[in-house]
Amino acid sequence: MANKLVFALVILFLLNKPNLLQAIQHRFLLNTCNPSGYLPGTDTDNCNTENDSQCCQAGQSYPQYQCSPDVSDSTSAILTLNSFENGGDGGDPPRCDNTWHDNSEMVVALSTGWYSGGSRCLKNIKINANGKSVVAMVVDECDSVNGCDKPHSYQPPCRNNIVDASQAVWDELGISGGEYDITWSDA
Repeated sequence: MANKLVFALVILFLLNKPNLLQAIQHRFLLNTCNPSGYLPGTDTDNCNTENDSQCCQAGQSYPQYQCSPDVSDSTSAILTLNSFENGGDGGDPPRCDNTWHDNSEMVVALSTGWYSGGSRCLKNIKINANGKSVVAMVVDECDSVNGCDKPHSYQPPCRNNIVDASQAVWDELGISGGEYDITWSDA
C-alpha cells in the first residue's frame, strides 16, 4: 500500500512540474532509437565554429542514427542554432531546395529520422518553447549519419532529436543561443 501511495505522489508531483516531466520524457524517448554505428573523427582546421558549433576531433567517435523518436503532436526535441546562409555553419546548401536562406527566415533542419528521406521538405512544423509557438519551414536535414567532412562543415553527425533552427526562429521564441528543450509537431 505504501509503495502505491509513493508512486501516486510521484506522479502528482511530475504532473505539476511540466518542465521536469518533459525532461524525463525527453530522456526516455532518446533511448528508443539506438545508434546504428559510430563515425571516426578527423582533425581539421577548416571547421566552421559559427554559433559555437562542435568540431570533429581525431581519436573521437561519434554516434550515427538512422532513426529519431516517433513524431507526435508534442514531440520532445533539442533546438540548436544554425546558419543557412552561404558560408555559414550549415555546410552545403539546404537539401530541400538547394538554396541558401537568410538568417531572418523561419527555417529549420531536422535530424535524419525526422527528415524522413525528404518527406518533410518545404513543409511547416510548429515549434513550442518558452510559452510561445512559431511555425518554420523544413529546408534541410541535420544529418545524423554523416559528418566530419566538408559538406558538413567538419562537424559531427547531429543527434537523433535535433531541430536545427535559424536565428529568426530563436528570436521569435524569445530565447538565445546554445541548446533549448522544445516540443514540435507537423503543422
